[in-house]
Amino acid sequence: MFIKYVKLTLIISLFSINLTKAQTVKILFDATKGEMAGNADWVVDYDLTNLAVGSSGAYISTSGTKSNPQRIPTPAQSGITSTTAETYWSGALSSWGVDCAKRGYTVETLPWNGTISYGNTANAQDLANYQIYIVDEPNMVFTTAQKTAIMQFVQNGGSLFMISDHNNSDRNGDGWDSPHIWDDFLSTNSVQPYPFGIFFDTVDFSQTTTNISATSTDSIIHGPMGTVTEAQWSGGTTMTLNPTLNSTVKGVIYKTGTTPGNTNVMCAYSHYGSGKVAAIGDSSPTDDGTGNPSCTLYNGYWSDAAGNHRLLLMNITIWLAERATTDVENVNTDKHVSIFPNPAVSSINLTTNKDLSNVTVDIYDVTGRIVFNQFLSQITQNDVISFNLNKGFYIVKIHNEQITETSKLSVK
Repeated sequence: MFIKYVKLTLIISLFSINLTKAQTVKILFDATKGEMAGNADWVVDYDLTNLAVGSSGAYISTSGTKSNPQRIPTPAQSGITSTTAETYWSGALSSWGVDCAKRGYTVETLPWNGTISYGNTANAQDLANYQIYIVDEPNMVFTTAQKTAIMQFVQNGGSLFMISDHNNSDRNGDGWDSPHIWDDFLSTNSVQPYPFGIFFDTVDFSQTTTNISATSTDSIIHGPMGTVTEAQWSGGTTMTLNPTLNSTVKGVIYKTGTTPGNTNVMCAYSHYGSGKVAAIGDSSPTDDGTGNPSCTLYNGYWSDAAGNHRLLLMNITIWLAERATTDVENVNTDKHVSIFPNPAVSSINLTTNKDLSNVTVDIYDVTGRIVFNQFLSQITQNDVISFNLNKGFYIVKIHNEQITETSKLSVK
């Protein structure tokens, strides 16, 4: 007996971020994690130098000399043209920020007293308002709430750029350096250990490498800004990759004298949920040498590695700004089989307005990989499909000799 077909409105869209040329890409540079501590000045722009950064974080001080980056860089980025010099803004990341503005991206800073949140409409700088979140060498650990916010941001289509420094690079004296801070975030969060398939090693080395392993279509190495041919770490770390935890993770730059694979990785990236993640093991490439005069800075962005760092960082930024895609195409909305609930936790119900037999149910992650498969001899009024999937976004494909239908699914 057929049941009446009721078209369900999907609550969650798999691709919550749809970047087109008509839309502005908004980039948020973090400054809440002591990125101004010691000789670091990892900010796009600052108007004041009245901060001190200690083991408990940044604070305003009459004797403070550290950069106090405001939310909106000044002068206004609307005045930036193709010939604008990086000195238009202050800060050791001003070259990177100006290059982003030249591509039409909107650049903001999350100030030292800002809030890392996701889905908080009361927070004007909530991560949901941005496409890319860049954290350059954090010096303070992420709280549980902050970890959850960042993971939700990536799961729902945001892009995260993780930048580390070398082992024992604790700049604010709190006992934490950036490799350990990133590994704490990656190992203890609301989703799973190391969801991006990336682990930061606790090493300290310096070298110039040309050990690059990437296909001709890899847009991080062979990107819009040009082809990256070398990289220089000036006191940095490597990463270890685990494709079992995330099958999309990929290394593209490796230490000299090593075989490209899952170890000795200097630059890596992956997909997670509907979002993207990129990571490098040194903050030196981001430094343009022209920031706060109280800091000892070097021109890693333009001069080191024969100028390749600018190409690398901008290729990564452009890739992060692009919409995450899946190999599963033609997601249709007018179908004979409906799934509910959506979002789901560990199971979905199937209902149909058509007599269907010998049906296969496939569930794909956003990389197009099948993560669940089940055969049903007959779809009845309320078939239950149980699964054990990570939180994130998926596509459910239901097919037999008569039909092929797909639905978007959120697992929470």
